[in-house]
Amino acid sequence: MDRRSFIESCTAGAACMSLPLAAIGADAKPREYHRALLVDEQGRPFKASDLAPLTNYVFHYPFVATPVFILNLGKAAAPHALSTKGRDSYQWPGGVGPKKSIVAFSAICAHKLVYPTKDVSFISFRKTRAQKGVQDELIHCCADHSQYDPAKGAQVLSGPATQPLAAIMIAYDAKQDTLTAHGTLGGELFDEFFRKYETKLSLEVGAKAREPAREAVVTELSRFCRNSIQC
Repeated sequence: MDRRSFIESCTAGAACMSLPLAAIGADAKPREYHRALLVDEQGRPFKASDLAPLTNYVFHYPFVATPVFILNLGKAAAPHALSTKGRDSYQWPGGVGPKKSIVAFSAICAHKLVYPTKDVSFISFRKTRAQKGVQDELIHCCADHSQYDPAKGAQVLSGPATQPLAAIMIAYDAKQDTLTAHGTLGGELFDEFFRKYETKLSLEVGAKAREPAREAVVTELSRFCRNSIQC
């Protein structure tokens, strides 16, 4: 190798070494949090068989103020290869439950961090396509028209979102027909979420917004939210 080639090789190598891991691509590892049994509004264990197909349900995990969509897609959801905004790759494991049809994702939009509140929700699952939809059975955000496919790990199909919704890892107990949240997979946006909505969250849930959600109460979105925006 001549002197010029050697210098260029060293310079390129140094540049690669200085890049953050996400910039050159890596595997996104699952993040384990506390285990939280999903329960109904009376505090009883929520049964997987109680999830009506293609219906919006919401609970909060891993923190008191961070909402999650849980859906029964009515058919098996197969594993899917995905990547985060930082190009970290990961393998979404697919659905759980008797038919492998139950999936759960952070309900915080990956573009402007829009999320469902008790007053209004601009993001929700749609049985049929939205006005600007590309297909049926997608999670659609009316704030920016980002659309995510829950059957493919919440992969972005259209709109400005730059990564899938973070997946919430759910364990299924076939004997008890119960569901337990225990971690996340993919691009988390919790830090950005808490920074952006610090004041709003303090009014909604008080000082406990970032405390671990020890009780994951499952509620239909239509009951949780007064006004689910359709677009």
